Amino acid sequence: MFNHDSIDFSVIDVIRQPAALEEVRTLLEQSQLGMDDDIELFVVAHRGQQLVGCAGLVSNIIKCVAVRADMRGDNLSARLLSEVENLAVRNGHFHLFLYTRPANLQRFRGCGFYPLVQWDNVAVLMENSPVGIQRYCQQLTALAHSGPRIGAVVMNANPFTLGHRYLAEQAAAACDWLHLFVVREDVSFFPFRARLEMVQQGVADLPNVTVHAGSEYLISRATFPGYFLKDAGLVNQTWSAMDLLIFRNHIAPALGITHRFVGTEPFCPVTHQYNLDMRHWLEDGRHSPFAPVTVVETPRKRHPSGRAISASEVRALLKTRQWMRIAEIVPETTLAHLQQHYCTAVA
Repeated sequence: MFNHDSIDFSVIDVIRQPAALEEVRTLLEQSQLGMDDDIELFVVAHRGQQLVGCAGLVSNIIKCVAVRADMRGDNLSARLLSEVENLAVRNGHFHLFLYTRPANLQRFRGCGFYPLVQWDNVAVLMENSPVGIQRYCQQLTALAHSGPRIGAVVMNANPFTLGHRYLAEQAAAACDWLHLFVVREDVSFFPFRARLEMVQQGVADLPNVTVHAGSEYLISRATFPGYFLKDAGLVNQTWSAMDLLIFRNHIAPALGITHRFVGTEPFCPVTHQYNLDMRHWLEDGRHSPFAPVTVVETPRKRHPSGRAISASEVRALLKTRQWMRIAEIVPETTLAHLQQHYCTAVA
């Protein structure tokens, strides 16, 4: 515990100290904020027995920063941010992100955070580096290829199926070069490294494809905060806007991407809406000073029965070890990976 001018800072482990969250939840509600379910740690500030401030942390993302109304203006926000940044560094996270309302932008600027993308008056994403996105784009530019038609695919591949392979094949055949990004966050059934390996093996024979280990600048819906956005529909809309604007304003120009390929989505309403949002944010010239990116929607590969292939079906079959049925909908490379790593574990 640290003491600064009668303010005591301490850390709450969300899993181990659930009872301590009640007063945090109350403070957030008083600030018209909710509490995201994925938060791992809270830095809390007490003045005597009273909770006067909190800041949540999940991995390298800062969320749920709140200060009691009568304590605002006393530099408590900056001290909270300093404490939670130190906590993140102790846990090995140096590059930090913060989501907040645009009304708080100047306050967090003063705490060493810089705006990365903003959507209207709804939300802004900030990072604790003035050059973070520029450095990432410089790394991408080193991997750029020339040509009038440069494509991109972003996939979770949880796991990599014949449907993913079909989309990659179609996109690669239509482009001079294809950049395939694998979403990095470890919130899926298969960990990121396993998904990346399956994708790399599954497209190794395609000569004009670069597989990228997805960065923190490809925003995962699973980790996108909703604590200051009360409506679930607004959360999804905001996530789409911010993710796609980062892609259009930074990633696409760095690699010269002209087209983004996506498979049709018959199962998940959120993903289906994201596909629709993609056209709005990537193709419409009113949303960005950068060149539009054409969206190409490819019909999803199907079973001989006509049913669309899905990764969720593979995961369900894996639980009961139905290897023959799995072999019908994944490449040989994915099947070998699953049998090597999951046969005994699933059993």
